[in-house]
Amino acid sequence: MKTVKIRDVEIGAGIPKICVPIVGVTKKEILAQAKALLEFHADVVEWRIDWFENVFDFDALLDVLKDLREVLGTMPLLMTFRTSKEGGEKAIEPEAYAELNIKAAQTGLVDLVDVEVFTGDEIVSRIIREAHAANVYVVASNHDFDKTPDKDDIVGRLRKMQDMDADIPKIAVMPRCKRDVLTLLAPNPRVLYAVQLLNFASCAVYVPGMMDYMRHVLPQSQLLRGVTLAGTATTLGSLLATILGGWLMDAVGVSTALLVVQFFAGFGTLLLTLALSRAVKLVRTT
Repeated sequence: MKTVKIRDVEIGAGIPKICVPIVGVTKKEILAQAKALLEFHADVVEWRIDWFENVFDFDALLDVLKDLREVLGTMPLLMTFRTSKEGGEKAIEPEAYAELNIKAAQTGLVDLVDVEVFTGDEIVSRIIREAHAANVYVVASNHDFDKTPDKDDIVGRLRKMQDMDADIPKIAVMPRCKRDVLTLLAPNPRVLYAVQLLNFASCAVYVPGMMDYMRHVLPQSQLLRGVTLAGTATTLGSLLATILGGWLMDAVGVSTALLVVQFFAGFGTLLLTLALSRAVKLVRTT
């Protein structure tokens, strides 16, 4: 995956970056929010200009941009006009939308502009082309607040953004159930289901198997201690797996992490089966 470096922030490398919005209505509110955000060490600031009371007066917009740039210093600034059809505060005609984004990009005061990818291919292509000419990155976006589309639809929308030469694709959807969440997090939910089944199977075999193993190999006086130690090891293993699992997903992605977990779940089940088989043989020979 290609990374995007904006000032001192590299998006697509390392841990996910945090973008915090400014939604002030007046210039005073906007600058106050910007100053407050500096204390939270966000990676990127998004100015939602559709909230600004004078957004259609470009001179007033430029005046705020200059002061906002001064307040933010080197922090990357994303400028977004979220249209009412995608959840924003105001409506705007496509030509005016294009002109506003292009003129803002050409000021040199913004680092990124947000472009709603279904505004119209000609409009979107023009904004992206002119923004790139001004050395400004483009976030292509799409918002569906009614539902979560199926996987193929989501991938198709993101590929459209990529094909139109946007630098960062973004999609926001509305999950209605657990399956919708899985659609977003796991490109192939069947892998996740397989991991869960293996996990359930491992637990179902492990607990009674451990108890039976302890009962056969330990003297009665040591049985309680052995079970306690085994339970402690299991708990610590679960905590460690949670920590390492989070790190693994950050490092290699969800799909690869799930495959790794699936492998170790199967390997653990195999080891447990072999251990129980050995215990049974020992019992039979004694």
